[in-house]
Amino acid sequence: MVQIRYFSGYIRNYRRLCEELGINLPLSREEREARILQEGFLRWGVQLTDHLYGAFAFALYDEDSERLYVFRDQVGQKQMFYAPVGGELLCSGDINEIVADSRVEKRLNKRMLQQYLFYGYPIGEETFYEGVYKLMPGHYIEWDGKEVKLHCYFKPLFTPEPDKSAEDFAEEIKAVVNEILTEEREDTELPYKESFLSGGVDSSYLLAAGDARCANTVGYAEADFSEAELARETAAVLGRDFRVKMITPEAYFERIPEVMDKLGQPLGDASAVAFSLGCQAVAEHAKVVYSGEGIDEFFGGYNAHKRELPSDWVYLTCSHIMSEDVVKALMRDYDPGVHAADPLLEMWDEVKGQSPLAQKLTIDISFWLEGDIYLNTDRTSTACGIELHTPFSDLRLFRVASRIPSEYQFRDEQNKVVFRMAASSVLPRESAFRKKVGFPVPVRKWLADPRYHQPVAEKLFGESSQMLFDQTVLREMWERFIGGEALLWNRIYAIYVFLVWYDLKFN
Repeated sequence: MVQIRYFSGYIRNYRRLCEELGINLPLSREEREARILQEGFLRWGVQLTDHLYGAFAFALYDEDSERLYVFRDQVGQKQMFYAPVGGELLCSGDINEIVADSRVEKRLNKRMLQQYLFYGYPIGEETFYEGVYKLMPGHYIEWDGKEVKLHCYFKPLFTPEPDKSAEDFAEEIKAVVNEILTEEREDTELPYKESFLSGGVDSSYLLAAGDARCANTVGYAEADFSEAELARETAAVLGRDFRVKMITPEAYFERIPEVMDKLGQPLGDASAVAFSLGCQAVAEHAKVVYSGEGIDEFFGGYNAHKRELPSDWVYLTCSHIMSEDVVKALMRDYDPGVHAADPLLEMWDEVKGQSPLAQKLTIDISFWLEGDIYLNTDRTSTACGIELHTPFSDLRLFRVASRIPSEYQFRDEQNKVVFRMAASSVLPRESAFRKKVGFPVPVRKWLADPRYHQPVAEKLFGESSQMLFDQTVLREMWERFIGGEALLWNRIYAIYVFLVWYDLKFN
């Protein structure tokens, strides 16, 4: 018999699986997902994940072998953490649940703090808590009551097929997108869905091809940071309802402590707080919302993907905010044995034979996408009581992306060209080929504004900061930022939100 100890997420291809496993429908969603996991494990064992499409993290106890198996989906859309404690393996998608157990001694992992200051997000298997670990995407655990055995069942590697044209791949993308979104439509237990919409092609294509009835975005008074008007235009062209949540600096800064608490670990990505406010607004009228994450990492959507690296460099993901020299000067207990490249060296060695673009995408999918983007989207949406569906993170779409030659992905100043070609079948060309904007937040302006930065300064130079950071170095950084070096904003922000999180969890 197989017991389900934990499940988070959704199984998109449930109809096909129920037919294959002999599970009679209709069942409630909870019942059908439980049956799929139980029957699927009995039939396929640990190869169960090869048959699942969707987002998932789950733990199954096999009574016959007396072993616990813990799985996380291939690209890490759902979080999963674990800690072995006294013959038991604690596991949850919410790290807060694990550290709340009285048997877990809460101790700050300063190695992770050192890595975080470089990247701006918690990277790799370690967490901010000593003795608590993250199960990486595409991995599962086998636990016999004594030993954690980690197994990798998926790696996002690229195997290009140069005999196909860009047009051929665009047609494949359209077919896979249609297959994925047809499965979403067929889940009649979730009849009403909405969608997040920015000014970019990813969310626009998702809205155009999907069944969401209303598009949602966030906006700011600072027009040069707001994508609300572009989103409004797209929604109007597609005939969908549209809502915008305007975010003020007061609401943003007030929200930071709650977001850092619910994330469970600090995240220096300023979009997380804006996304949380957007989720809160959507939760007033919808429980299931689409979002377009995954495409930039699958198809090469960032400017960093186009830049050439010296042959002797390691690609340290598309996001890093401080050099190791800055981190060394800033941290009072700097560990010279901890290096920024440590978490990804094994994967970097494995992709050395691939094209430069493929190397970067594999690294970004394996570390940045799961460690920053999905940490944000999974935990903030869950905390707001909505279920986030990310159809473009489906493994079937990655399988198409993984076969596209690198030279097809960029044209002049344009990126992810093949995906844009597919999107242009249902979007106006201007929308499909619009230059990437991203998800900007005016934090760099707000942090420098005397009306808002006094509480930030108090936290930056407070008691916790004095214990962890060199105050002379930090004050010089702050004064340079206030004096006009706007590019330092992400360093200031990452330190600030870490201190907010630290005081919540340890003081």
